[in-house]
Amino acid sequence: MIESFADKRCKDLLEGNPPRGFFTTLVRIAQRKLFMLDKAVDLKDLRSTPGNCLEALKGERKGQYSICINDQFRLCFEWRTNGAYEVEIVDYH
Repeated sequence: MIESFADKRCKDLLEGNPPRGFFTTLVRIAQRKLFMLDKAVDLKDLRSTPGNCLEALKGERKGQYSICINDQFRLCFEWRTNGAYEVEIVDYH
């Protein structure tokens, strides 16, 4: 379950209000990934889905995880016992 957002765009997407400037295909995929993250009760739920590319991050983002939206964007978040925190969309390029 998503407990908090670091990025208002993520909250808007989850609530069905896509931000301006997002391509339609990006919106659909990002919403699907956010719904998946919101329904997850364990990190294993995210690992079992092909295409998520779940990974533990390193360096400045140590303690966070990411799942792929597409080749350019990722959903980054902290995972704690009761869900995802500080969820944000990050441009990896």
